[in-house]
Amino acid sequence: MTDPMMPDQVVLAVDTSGLVCAGVAHAGQVVASEVVADSRAHVEQLTPTVAAALSAAGVGLADVDAVVVGLGPGPFTGLRVGIVTGWTLAAVSGIEAHGICSLDVLAAQWVGPDATGGTGSGRGEFVVCADARRKELYWARYVGTERVGGPYVTEPAALPDLPIIGPGTSLYGDVLGDRVAAGGPTQLDPGVMAAVGLQLPSAGTEPLYLRRPDAAVSTNRKSALPTGPRVLPGLTPRGRS
Repeated sequence: MTDPMMPDQVVLAVDTSGLVCAGVAHAGQVVASEVVADSRAHVEQLTPTVAAALSAAGVGLADVDAVVVGLGPGPFTGLRVGIVTGWTLAAVSGIEAHGICSLDVLAAQWVGPDATGGTGSGRGEFVVCADARRKELYWARYVGTERVGGPYVTEPAALPDLPIIGPGTSLYGDVLGDRVAAGGPTQLDPGVMAAVGLQLPSAGTEPLYLRRPDAAVSTNRKSALPTGPRVLPGLTPRGRS
């Protein structure tokens, strides 16, 4: 396992829980942050975005020591693109892949410099939310960078009466009202994700979908055989006049 405090390590971060994001950090400092503001072009845009982040950082994939992978929560199709890409890049390079909850990155952005040196509990308790589509939000509760509840998926009105940050605030400001924290981050920063990702708790390896995908495999078998007499043009079934 890569030591998160190892000096001079290069970390690549990949996240497609919302937008298409790739970032690079060197020795814990952000050196590249690339975001494509399209929540429905993950397949086409992720590979060029990763390449752009590496180029902006002045490194190649062979220089990367670890990959931080956002596991969501996020919509099924877009989320799995980033996860598969992250695991694959790590596997072919023979390096560590560290899966994290994407909402944890936004909490780290809100907490600021404390995120790399402690829990950052000076912010008190707050909520991070992101678009879940279907008029719902993904959200989790935090004290500093420590997640103390969630992630969940609910209607916006069900969020607790706490300061709220994250991409979802710009979509449902009318519902969330004065709970929206002034100056809170509204977009995941993949550069910060690369810088602090190895210090955030592992979320395992499985995507955090939180609900079933829209498309499901039917469990009802349908016969390909006709269920009644087949009538050819100009003919009538036997026994009918």
